Amino acid sequence: MHGIKALFFDVFGTLVDWRTSIARETQGLLAPRGITIDGLAFADAWRAQYQPSMDAVRSGRLPFSKLDVLHRRNLDAILPQFGLADLDLATRDALNLAWHRLDAWPDVASGLARLRADFRLAPCSNGNVSLMADLARRNAFPWDAIVGAEFARDYKPKPVVYLSAAEAFDCAAGEAMMVAAHTSDLVAAAALGLRTAFVARPDEFGGGRGEARAGTPVDFEVSSIGELAERLCVRQQR
Repeated sequence: MHGIKALFFDVFGTLVDWRTSIARETQGLLAPRGITIDGLAFADAWRAQYQPSMDAVRSGRLPFSKLDVLHRRNLDAILPQFGLADLDLATRDALNLAWHRLDAWPDVASGLARLRADFRLAPCSNGNVSLMADLARRNAFPWDAIVGAEFARDYKPKPVVYLSAAEAFDCAAGEAMMVAAHTSDLVAAAALGLRTAFVARPDEFGGGRGEARAGTPVDFEVSSIGELAERLCVRQQR
């Protein structure tokens, strides 16, 4: 691992627990208005629109739009499923910002702090810059910069997202590592020459429905960001 200069991180699912956070935020916003729904089911339905909405951008059917814009379109699409077709615009706006208030998995902040002593760190996420900045402030993510979809004007797993991140840090692809809890993300990064690290998040979708093992060969397979820091930093010191 000598020669690694920068670590790029997937965020949703890898660093933050979007599912229970969205459920909590949704219930907190709707309960005072006398509305009761299944928050976890709502989070799942909203997230299910995520890839299809980005596919419209990746295919060229839709011009590049920030994830906040796509999230809002997706929110409007699912509200009727929960009997909320008449929800007022102010509440919809507040709900959409729930994605800016997601909580990190417990191992993340301390693990990133350890990694930053030896590497440059940045999110390489489909989330827009303001979203990434708000999550960083909420969860003490020590980013050196924010790169990813808004920077590249496209969505992962398009090559430009990974390559523009490496270029921003003056890195060759082989001098950067993509860290993610999703095999598809790592397959795309590895195909471009980036090193890869898989972080298991078996409960990302609830009850063991996330990825517990990498579905592709990777450079590191770990159970937490802290374990990644331990293994990477030890190797870096050799």
